[in-house]
Amino acid sequence: MKKFKFNTIYFLLIAFLLVLNACSNQSGDSKEPKSNTETSDTVVFNIGYQSIPNVEILTKSLGLIEEKLKEMNVEVKWHHFDTGIDVNMAVAAGSIDAGLVGTPMAASGISQDLSYKVVWIYDVLGDNEALVVKENSGIKSLEDLEGKDIAVTFGSTPHYMLLNALKLNNIDENSVTLLDMQPQDIFAAWEGDLIDGGYVWQPVLGNMANRGGNVILTSGDLANDGLITAEVCVVNTDFIEKHPDIVEKYIEAFHNGVEFFRSSPEEAYQIVADELEISVEDASETMDQLIWLNAKEQASEKYLGGDMADVLKDTADFLVNQKSITSAPDLEAFKKAIDPQFVNAIAQ
Repeated sequence: MKKFKFNTIYFLLIAFLLVLNACSNQSGDSKEPKSNTETSDTVVFNIGYQSIPNVEILTKSLGLIEEKLKEMNVEVKWHHFDTGIDVNMAVAAGSIDAGLVGTPMAASGISQDLSYKVVWIYDVLGDNEALVVKENSGIKSLEDLEGKDIAVTFGSTPHYMLLNALKLNNIDENSVTLLDMQPQDIFAAWEGDLIDGGYVWQPVLGNMANRGGNVILTSGDLANDGLITAEVCVVNTDFIEKHPDIVEKYIEAFHNGVEFFRSSPEEAYQIVADELEISVEDASETMDQLIWLNAKEQASEKYLGGDMADVLKDTADFLVNQKSITSAPDLEAFKKAIDPQFVNAIAQ
């Protein structure tokens, strides 16, 4: 009798645990999204952005993307990133559908077969990225960098430009101590007198220059020597195939952002300054240093309609030489990774 009672209690306990586990699993499943970009009725569009005073921030602040997509049952979610490396990792992980990267990171991503396409150019870089050094560092030119500590974000456009600048001036990069830091860490190291200089972008660049810094080289200077860098928009290939109408509206919003800046620059300066919590003077200085391109200009042979593939290929080859990536595909792979259909449609 005791054995019967024991078995009965045992089996009732097992049954209770099984039911409890089933309820727990059902509760957990209900919290999981059906996919990275879709719910039952709404398409979730995950966008990665960076705090750069360009058309991406202006368009975000104006709410132009949400306005374009409001009739399409799309939920826009913004995700902040500090660098293009982080954006590439997020795209690879499937946590975002689109984002901003510099041309070095785009070249790296394409070389590593990340599933995305380049669909828009946020800006062509000019004097908004620069090498700034301490006034008391004794650095007056690139030749004076030997033995100095220079901070830069590895894999970024400043990193690419700095290494090219050293090469163009026949300076051994190993003679300079290059420190891999994020922009906010570069500024902290600058404030703590831990570095002699840094190649960085705005607004950190302006903050460093205003706190005892001298600019000795800009990306605009290097552009005059034929070295072009840009910040581009990459979109997950699968998302483009599933939602080309959403992507076209997304790109059209940036086109409208460029036109807004051209027609109302003073208002645009204030909007970006408020968004990034910087002065209007710093915002206007950076925005004026960039080359802003509308859809028609980007569809030309000089950019997405042709030459951008060569820029990315050259950049990838450089990254291979620097051992940042192991190999680079042929030019055809970069041509395939550029999708000008949206700028073409908007231009027409």
